[in-house]
Amino acid sequence: MSRDWVRLGHAIEAARDAKGMTQVALASAADISESTVQNLESGVERKRQPPSLKKVEVALGWAPGSAESILSGGEPVPLVETPQVEAARPADDGTAGLPLRIVQELSDGPLLDTTVLPLSGDSRMVIVVKGTPDASPEQIRRDLLAWAKAQAVLQDLDSGPKSSDTAN
Repeated sequence: MSRDWVRLGHAIEAARDAKGMTQVALASAADISESTVQNLESGVERKRQPPSLKKVEVALGWAPGSAESILSGGEPVPLVETPQVEAARPADDGTAGLPLRIVQELSDGPLLDTTVLPLSGDSRMVIVVKGTPDASPEQIRRDLLAWAKAQAVLQDLDSGPKSSDTAN
């Protein structure tokens, strides 16, 4: 079965226009580059779906799998947050109650690291570091080095002076 990349490009552009979004705005909302949006809208044929399509689906308010549906001649399915959508999530996968954008991000790419940082009182910050799907070992190494630098900055923030420490 052939996949209609031109049709998908037109659908992305039409949905973006319907939302009053520029390519820059869509890129920002999907956390991808403007050139990636331009590339997707150009309709260039590909052998496989780029990972950025999942992010575009979310940014356009489409349900997961809408891009594949369009490629096969169907239509995008609007994403509607309803109690049924929440109930459809498996109860034991740890994502119950999380926004769909976070669930999507957690499902993309290999897990590189996690950490839990204490905040004030009983609050804490959970950080999940995900890699790029199909990343090379060299890219994963660079990602882990960047995470180590960021982690050091976060730990320095936690050990910095407290407001009670600087009071006269």
